[in-house]
Amino acid sequence: MALIYGVSQVTAYLRDLLAYDGLLSDVWIEGEIANLRRQGSGHSYFTLRDSNSTLRCVLFRNSRGAAHLQDGAAVVAHGRVTLYEVRGDLQLVADVIQPEGVGELQMRLEQLKAQLEREGLFEESRKRPLPAFPRRIGVVTSPTGAVWQDIRTVISRRFSLVELALAPAMVQGDSAAETIVEGLEALNGEGDIDAIIVARGGGSLEDLWPFNEEAVARAVFSSRVPVVSAVGHETDFTVCDLVADVRAPTPSAAAEMVVPDRMELLQRVGRSIPDIDQIRLRVDDQLDAARTLLAHRVELSRGQVDLLGTALRTLSPLDTLRRGYAIVVDRETGTVVSKARDTQPGGSLDITLNEGTIAVVVQEVPSNPVEH
Repeated sequence: MALIYGVSQVTAYLRDLLAYDGLLSDVWIEGEIANLRRQGSGHSYFTLRDSNSTLRCVLFRNSRGAAHLQDGAAVVAHGRVTLYEVRGDLQLVADVIQPEGVGELQMRLEQLKAQLEREGLFEESRKRPLPAFPRRIGVVTSPTGAVWQDIRTVISRRFSLVELALAPAMVQGDSAAETIVEGLEALNGEGDIDAIIVARGGGSLEDLWPFNEEAVARAVFSSRVPVVSAVGHETDFTVCDLVADVRAPTPSAAAEMVVPDRMELLQRVGRSIPDIDQIRLRVDDQLDAARTLLAHRVELSRGQVDLLGTALRTLSPLDTLRRGYAIVVDRETGTVVSKARDTQPGGSLDITLNEGTIAVVVQEVPSNPVEH
């Protein structure tokens, strides 16, 4: 008896067949765009067609090459052929769109960029700042090219205290990518490198291709210290540039980025040195003010002392004696006698006058002395 399958079973089976097909899971297809629809979500739906057939396609948001989508445009699309089970439609899920006529290297480059971007290797949030005052800078470049000499000259002029460590590498040819990776790994293994420059001069896409290799991109991504990519001229952009923490337009610019400017530092320090003469003048002004204040306070204190002296003299017993009063002291007890009843006939008294003291003997004490 023949087996009977449901529609969803068949479409799922076809989907799995396509997913595991080595050709259709990684394919480049050329054709003309038709029926282009851009959704509010950012996804683009269109048809690729030639003289005999059509193929539904989708380019999801954040994929590369959306700017090349236009009805009637001849393009080359990269992606995977799959089956949309809901409608049973065969379609290409594209991740890169390039204008027709772009070379194979450029298509490979765009495909690698799309892959690495999806993996987060280009993410800005993971990129690190360069150290402000590095002590040792690593350089991955050719030891015989002008680039190495340019970097040395710029760094020597700007901040000669920095030590340079060269990791010699080939910067062109089939084996270049391998030597670049080895140089990055060697510098990361030294332990005292603060930043690394990866550099070479300008050239064609083919000349710069080692810096577009996936192995180089992953070595830059894995570096434990910040990497400055200075590959080619300002208009050249490589995968190494996109993964690096900092991209420099030229090797000389990279050298300027990784070290401070000695002259600028000297000017900054010179502006920070205090003006000793101005400080001395301010100190003198403050001392003069302090002396004036102290003299004023001394004069005030002298006036207060004079007033207190006058008050004390007014209250002094000597002044009282000069006015005709006397101090009477019992000779035996040494106490001051202020009342007549505190004496008795025959008692000895000393009477102190304004000038001198006299000794007397009490002859009589009134029975009812007047007291005040």
